[in-house]
Amino acid sequence: MDLKLKGKIALITGSTAGIGYGIAKKIAEEGATVVLNGRKNEALQKAVEQLKAETSNENISGIAADFSNKEDVKQLIAQLPEVDILINNVGIFNQVAFKDISDEEWFEMFDINVMSGVRLARHYFPKMMAKNEGRIIFISSESALNIPTEMVHYGMSKTAQLAVSRGLSRLSKGSNVTVNCVLPGPTWSRANKKGMEDLAKSENKTVDEVVNDFFEHRRPTSLTQRFAEVEEVANLVAFVASPLSSSTNGAALRVDGGIANYIL
Repeated sequence: MDLKLKGKIALITGSTAGIGYGIAKKIAEEGATVVLNGRKNEALQKAVEQLKAETSNENISGIAADFSNKEDVKQLIAQLPEVDILINNVGIFNQVAFKDISDEEWFEMFDINVMSGVRLARHYFPKMMAKNEGRIIFISSESALNIPTEMVHYGMSKTAQLAVSRGLSRLSKGSNVTVNCVLPGPTWSRANKKGMEDLAKSENKTVDEVVNDFFEHRRPTSLTQRFAEVEEVANLVAFVASPLSSSTNGAALRVDGGIANYIL
């Protein structure tokens, strides 16, 4: 299927690895001009060259920016004043008992996971509205619906993304601009793979054993009972980013393996 992304400019934040890189790859394969983002320039340039080689798309570049630093965000916008597609993927997570989450950790989680997208959308959304075309996608999580007890602050940030996305979508009324959220479930990204491997080593178990334990005890409502592949998430995001998804607006779209135990 031709997603009609040729000639579109797409910025994917937090895209040197994991879901972000997978999304960038899928969109690059569709012929879009892709701008990657990461904190460290060395890793960023490596990802740019890797993506060019994997997709045979030379219209790939990168802009380094740490989204905990507002000045970095300003510099990114200055280098890339307009985009057709904004994918707010950058985010952090960590497992901390609720009683141990400090004020600083609460604010850091909100600043990076939520305000990163707010700051970029505040710039790009009016420009999209002015030309009556554009896509903004927040990469949220099933944790926005099922707040994980081991990282309540992360769940809070992902729920906040749903609110921002829905509010922005209402401001796009009557236009060809859409704003949506995609909610992945547990995904076999670099971070989750390392987490499972480290846990297996610490508990003297195989990776398969700790993965089975994870779905049995921590995500028992999963219908697939497995981690999603990065490509499975990227496929949905690429469609939502395309002109073919023009009637999808203000939505929270799940690719969570059925973990969120709701009809809607």
